[in-house]
Parts: sequence; structure tokens; C-alpha cells
Amino acid sequence: MGIIATIKEDIQTAFREDPAARTPVEVFLCYPGLHAIWMYRIAHWFWCKGFKTVARFISHIGRFLTGVEIHPGAKIGRRFLLIMVWV
Repeated sequence: MGIIATIKEDIQTAFREDPAARTPVEVFLCYPGLHAIWMYRIAHWFWCKGFKTVARFISHIGRFLTGVEIHPGAKIGRRFLLIMVWV
């Protein structure tokens, strides 16, 4: 599955699981849980290719940008959604 198809599927998952989702553009731009997953997927690719330090650095950048830390060695499947709630 290509990156564009994966992003589309993630946006569709947000619409299916989150009743507050209004438009694809809003989901793409304003869902830090999706941004964290996308950063994780990039980091995970590097992790699996043996570039562990690069993967950890990308994960670190993702945590800085989204407030969510997902270890690049974690295994997350398709249609996974993080919904961020700040209390």
C-alpha cells in the first residue's frame, strides 16, 4: 500500500471513528494523533531498515511536534487512530 493510499485510509478511519471529524482537509491539517502516526510510520520504516538512530531522531521530532511518543520499533497496524484529548 502506497503512502497516499495509507493517508487516505487514515483520513477515512478518522471519519468512521470520530463523530467530530468534519472535512478531509480539517482531519489532514488538525489531527495531531494522525500526524503522530504518520511520523511513526516514517520512523518505523527507518527502524526496520536498520537505521535505528535516524528512526529515533524522527520519533523525537514527531514527539516534539505532536506531544505523542511512539517508539519506532512498535508494531501498529492499519486503521489505527489516536484521538487526542487534553484535560
